[in-house]
Amino acid sequence: MEHTWRWFGPTDPITLAEIRQTGATGVVTALHEIDNDTTWPAAAIDQRKTAVEAAGLVWSVVESIPLTEAIRTGGPGRDADIDAWATTLRRLGAAGVTTVCYNFMPVADWTRTELARPLATGGTALAFDYIACAAFDLFLLQRPGAAEDYDAAERAAAEACLASLDAAARQRLIDNVTAGLPGADAGYDLAGFRAAIAAYRGIGHAGLRENLRYFLERVAPVAEAAGVRLAIHPDDPPRSLFGLPRIVSNAADARWILDAVDSRASGLTFCTGSYGAAADNDLAAMAAEFAPRIHFAHLRSVARDRVEPRSFAEAGHLAGDADIVGVMAELLAEEDRRSVAGGAPLPMRADHGHHLLGDGARDTRAGYPLYGRLKGLAELRGLEAGLRCRC
Repeated sequence: MEHTWRWFGPTDPITLAEIRQTGATGVVTALHEIDNDTTWPAAAIDQRKTAVEAAGLVWSVVESIPLTEAIRTGGPGRDADIDAWATTLRRLGAAGVTTVCYNFMPVADWTRTELARPLATGGTALAFDYIACAAFDLFLLQRPGAAEDYDAAERAAAEACLASLDAAARQRLIDNVTAGLPGADAGYDLAGFRAAIAAYRGIGHAGLRENLRYFLERVAPVAEAAGVRLAIHPDDPPRSLFGLPRIVSNAADARWILDAVDSRASGLTFCTGSYGAAADNDLAAMAAEFAPRIHFAHLRSVARDRVEPRSFAEAGHLAGDADIVGVMAELLAEEDRRSVAGGAPLPMRADHGHHLLGDGARDTRAGYPLYGRLKGLAELRGLEAGLRCRC
């Protein structure tokens, strides 16, 4: 497999020289400084690629070209925004950057209620507490109609959770939930978050699916012509939040996406942490079923709460509830099939990581430390080598 590392560009406290020392050979990055509805200039793409290659690495995957809310809602300006997105695709393909990860999560991207939950062994982890999220939704966001989405016991637990938080903890919860896309500097305030959610009123699950179909019908032919593979990232967590539809949460969703626009360019980012946050997702079976259309792999694990399984914390990369061994075995088998046909190695990265050792000394983005991801990548590389030897 191609071992990659997510890098947030020249302002990332982790340098390309350090990434090379981790054992990664590929870089996963994007032009985060450019607005979502703006095409990436060819010169800027070339400049980023040159910087990566000068460090002895390869720009393997774009994560991501963000989608505007107009694309997801089908609102005014959608076609212009899709055209801008497609132009960026063409320019990436021309530069030889041929895998693009993207997502279709409305308003809230990956969502965590805690960015630094203490670990018993030391260090901290990302975590999602369902009841804390409900407390945010019901009493801090005060989303219209939110009470209908929770039963009486959940509303009572959320109220008790809120009562246990002082003013600083309440503000931390707001900041964590509304933080926005990783790599972006701007999230939402509460009024903006509420307004963004309201834009989806009446769209529903079926409507959001049709908006994704419309998008893929427009961009998949462009990707094919440019030699670019599109890899949609699953919802995180893989269920509805804040009354918003989520359409990339399970095997049925993945089948619908791949069937809706059956293009060799349209495929999946197989994120074991996102899919694995739902107990009924059989990760190894999904990896086996969708292997030919998996263009990128995020490998990590979460430990679901035994009392409230909708809550979870990031676990060690070979720990938690995800069958990482089974998934890795399926991905290696698929890579072997591609190799016979002359295909390239499958890019994967150790996704997220505990903040360990000296990670607190750097102002890295939540979930993207140096030592925690280095540990995860080393574990995954060891697992891969062990499975190869066993074969």
